[in-house]
Amino acid sequence: RISFILKPTCHTFAKRVLMPEESTSRELFPLSIVILTKNEEDHLQDCLESCQWAEDILVVDSGSRDRTVEIARSFGAYVIHQGWMGFGPQRRFAVSQAAHDWVLCIDADERLSPELSASIQAALSGRSSDAAPHVYEFARKTWFLGRFLKHGDGYPDWQIRLFDRRHAVWNNEPVEEKVETDKKAVRLKGDLLHYPSNNLSEFLQKKIRFAYLRAGYLHKIGDDHHGFKIFSSPLCRFLKFYFLKLGFLDGLPGFIHTACGCIYTFMKYARLVEIRLSGPGKKN
Repeated sequence: RISFILKPTCHTFAKRVLMPEESTSRELFPLSIVILTKNEEDHLQDCLESCQWAEDILVVDSGSRDRTVEIARSFGAYVIHQGWMGFGPQRRFAVSQAAHDWVLCIDADERLSPELSASIQAALSGRSSDAAPHVYEFARKTWFLGRFLKHGDGYPDWQIRLFDRRHAVWNNEPVEEKVETDKKAVRLKGDLLHYPSNNLSEFLQKKIRFAYLRAGYLHKIGDDHHGFKIFSSPLCRFLKFYFLKLGFLDGLPGFIHTACGCIYTFMKYARLVEIRLSGPGKKN
């Protein structure tokens, strides 16, 4: 059975109480929306505009040098500064700081569609404090090369982001983090709109950075003997998302998006090979 008691090693987490002065004239819904940020001034305003119905908007910032914090506060968000610990630990920390047990975790480059906002409010309205279900998932739709993808790994890309923190928790993985729970996730109508990058170069750079982070984590935990996967995993991913998941129906953007996912997989295992062959004391 999964334990949902937060047991930090070097950080002390304490539940935050929503103060009266944090209230605004907005019509508020008793939910905490938590957002991780670092230098997100280009994305954050649109994200926050889609969240204004929530009572508690919590932004956990890891050292922004642009207007991110200023924008967050202008929308009534409560801002906490926390050095970067990796995606999983950072999300765990953010959830622990929320004013409500029910939390919705989104990123600064994501937006809640009106339909999804309505579905969330309908699902949580009028429920008793510990009534099931405790975990919800919804589809994420990705904007890529000037359009929303409708197939492949760009949609529906199901995400568990809404949960009662007494029954679910983010794992500690620094990238490819997931919500762990022993409860069944119930699907909601409506899409989480994802705008991951401004151009293809930025998109690929992000993919490669995440691939290196994942490889470093796998090596650290000793799970680094995947030589054959450098060949098989990118191929299997392409066959799955481009053909089985109908990515080809999105035309050239669908092909390029699927190919970028395969590059991520290839670079993850290539980096693992590089680390293993370099050995201790040698330059990586």
